[in-house]
Amino acid sequence: MCVWCVCGPLAVHEPVRVVAVVDTPDTRGFAYGTLRGHPVSGEEAFIVRKAPDGRVTLTLRSLTAPAPAGMWRLLFPLLLIAQRVYRRRYQRVLKATDLKLKGT
Repeated sequence: MCVWCVCGPLAVHEPVRVVAVVDTPDTRGFAYGTLRGHPVSGEEAFIVRKAPDGRVTLTLRSLTAPAPAGMWRLLFPLLLIAQRVYRRRYQRVLKATDLKLKGT
Protein backbone atom coordinates (compact mmCIF):
# COMPACT_ATOMS: atom_id res chain seq x y z
CA MET A 1 0.00 0.00 0.00
CA CYS A 2 1.25 3.48 -0.73
CA VAL A 3 0.17 6.56 1.17
CA TRP A 4 0.77 10.09 -0.04
CA CYS A 5 1.34 12.82 2.53
CA VAL A 6 0.33 16.16 1.04
CA CYS A 7 1.39 19.41 2.68
CA GLY A 8 0.67 22.38 0.45
CA PRO A 9 2.43 21.86 -2.88
CA LEU A 10 4.62 19.06 -1.44
CA ALA A 11 3.52 15.43 -1.84
CA VAL A 12 5.57 12.63 -0.26
CA HIS A 13 5.39 8.96 -1.26
CA GLU A 14 5.08 6.81 1.89
CA PRO A 15 4.92 3.06 1.19
CA VAL A 16 3.53 1.09 4.15
CA ARG A 17 2.15 -2.35 4.99
CA VAL A 18 -0.62 -3.04 7.52
CA VAL A 19 0.88 -5.48 10.04
CA ALA A 20 -2.00 -5.81 12.53
CA VAL A 21 -5.72 -5.13 12.80
CA VAL A 22 -7.77 -4.98 16.00
CA ASP A 23 -11.54 -5.41 15.66
CA THR A 24 -13.42 -6.19 18.86
CA PRO A 25 -16.71 -4.79 20.18
CA ASP A 26 -14.94 -2.10 22.23
CA THR A 27 -11.58 -1.71 20.47
CA ARG A 28 -10.70 -0.94 16.86
CA GLY A 29 -7.44 -0.08 15.22
CA PHE A 30 -4.51 -1.00 13.07
CA ALA A 31 -0.74 -0.87 12.91
CA TYR A 32 1.44 -0.35 9.89
CA GLY A 33 5.11 -0.80 9.15
CA THR A 34 7.10 1.29 6.73
CA LEU A 35 8.52 -0.17 3.54
CA ARG A 36 11.56 0.70 1.45
CA GLY A 37 11.25 4.23 0.12
CA HIS A 38 9.38 5.58 3.16
CA PRO A 39 10.93 8.74 4.69
CA VAL A 40 11.40 6.94 8.05
CA SER A 41 11.78 3.37 9.26
CA GLY A 42 9.39 1.97 11.85
CA GLU A 43 5.85 1.12 12.86
CA GLU A 44 2.88 3.12 14.06
CA ALA A 45 -0.35 1.95 15.69
CA PHE A 46 -3.71 3.70 16.06
CA ILE A 47 -6.07 2.12 18.60
CA VAL A 48 -9.51 3.52 19.56
CA ARG A 49 -11.24 2.16 22.66
CA LYS A 50 -14.72 2.77 24.00
CA ALA A 51 -14.96 2.34 27.76
CA PRO A 52 -18.12 0.98 29.45
CA ASP A 53 -18.93 4.55 30.59
CA GLY A 54 -18.92 5.69 26.94
CA ARG A 55 -15.56 7.46 27.09
CA VAL A 56 -13.50 7.08 23.91
CA THR A 57 -9.71 7.06 23.93
CA LEU A 58 -7.17 7.06 21.13
CA THR A 59 -3.79 5.45 21.67
CA LEU A 60 -0.97 6.25 19.25
CA ARG A 61 2.24 4.25 19.43
CA SER A 62 5.26 4.92 17.26
CA LEU A 63 8.62 3.29 16.80
CA THR A 64 10.43 5.67 14.49
CA ALA A 65 14.02 5.65 13.28
CA PRO A 66 15.83 7.34 10.39
CA ALA A 67 15.39 5.71 6.99
CA PRO A 68 18.29 3.36 6.24
CA ALA A 69 19.40 5.43 3.23
CA GLY A 70 18.52 8.36 1.02
CA MET A 71 17.94 12.06 1.44
CA TRP A 72 15.22 11.55 4.06
CA ARG A 73 17.84 10.31 6.51
CA LEU A 74 19.30 13.81 6.65
CA LEU A 75 15.87 15.34 7.28
CA PHE A 76 14.96 12.97 10.15
CA PRO A 77 14.82 15.71 12.84
CA LEU A 78 12.31 17.66 10.73
CA LEU A 79 10.25 14.53 10.14
CA LEU A 80 9.94 14.02 13.91
CA ILE A 81 8.55 17.56 14.18
CA ALA A 82 6.04 16.78 11.42
CA GLN A 83 5.02 13.62 13.29
CA ARG A 84 4.29 15.69 16.41
CA VAL A 85 2.23 18.18 14.37
CA TYR A 86 0.07 15.37 12.99
CA ARG A 87 -0.40 13.88 16.47
CA ARG A 88 -1.67 17.22 17.74
CA ARG A 89 -4.13 17.31 14.84
CA TYR A 90 -5.43 13.85 15.78
CA GLN A 91 -5.88 15.03 19.39
CA ARG A 92 -7.76 18.17 18.31
CA VAL A 93 -10.13 16.19 16.11
CA LEU A 94 -10.83 13.67 18.86
CA LYS A 95 -11.47 16.47 21.40
CA ALA A 96 -13.73 18.33 18.94
CA THR A 97 -15.67 15.14 18.26
CA ASP A 98 -16.04 14.53 22.00
CA LEU A 99 -17.36 18.07 22.53
CA LYS A 100 -19.87 17.66 19.70
CA LEU A 101 -21.11 14.37 21.15
CA LYS A 102 -21.51 15.91 24.64
CA GLY A 103 -23.47 18.80 23.16
CA THR A 104 -25.96 16.50 21.46
